[in-house]
Amino acid sequence: MTAGAKFLFNTDFGTVKDAPPKISPADHQAAVTAAELGGYQRGLTAAEARARVEAERRAAVAYERIADALTNIATELKTIEGRLEAEAVEVAVAVARKLAPALVAREPIAEVAALATECFTAFLAAPHLVVRVNCELYATACERLDEIARSRGFEGRLVVLGEADIALGDCRIDWADGGVIRDRAAIASAIDELVARYLAARRTA
Repeated sequence: MTAGAKFLFNTDFGTVKDAPPKISPADHQAAVTAAELGGYQRGLTAAEARARVEAERRAAVAYERIADALTNIATELKTIEGRLEAEAVEVAVAVARKLAPALVAREPIAEVAALATECFTAFLAAPHLVVRVNCELYATACERLDEIARSRGFEGRLVVLGEADIALGDCRIDWADGGVIRDRAAIASAIDELVARYLAARRTA
C-alpha cells in the first residue's frame, strides 16, 4: 500500500478574491435616503394615477347622472308646457264665452252687418237678398243694411225680416240659389268640440 502525500502549507490553491469595498456610514445613509425617496416617489406616482382614475370614474358617473337629470327635467318641462298650453286654451275659450255675449249686447248689429257686407259684395248680380234678424234689430237692420247695400253697389231687392226665434246678433241671409246662417250657439258648440279634441290630444301626448 502506498503512503498518502503529506499536506504542505505552502501549497498555493489560487488567488483569493478581494473583499467587497467598504462604504462610510454617511454614504450608506445617503443611499438609504435615496432609496426611500425613490420608493416614496414611485408610491406617490402610483397613488396619483389611482386618484386620477377614480376621479375620472366619478366624473363619468356624475355626467351620467346629470344627463339623466336633464332628460327628466326636459320631460317634466314638456309636460308642464303642454299643461300650461291646455290651460291657456281653456282660459281663452272661457274669456271668449264671457266676452262674446257682452260684445253682441253692445253692438248686436255688427256681426250681421259684416256678414251682409260680404254677401252684397259677392252677389252684386243677385235679384234679391233676404236677411232675417231678431225682432229687436229689425228697424236698425233695415236702415244699416240698406246703407251697406247702396255703398256696395247692390242693385237687387233687399228684404229684411224680423223673427223671434233668431238670437240677438245672429242672422240668416238667403238668395235665389243659396244662403248662409250665422248661429252663435252652433258656432260655440263646434268650437267647444274642436277645443275638447285638441285638449284631449295634448293630454294624451
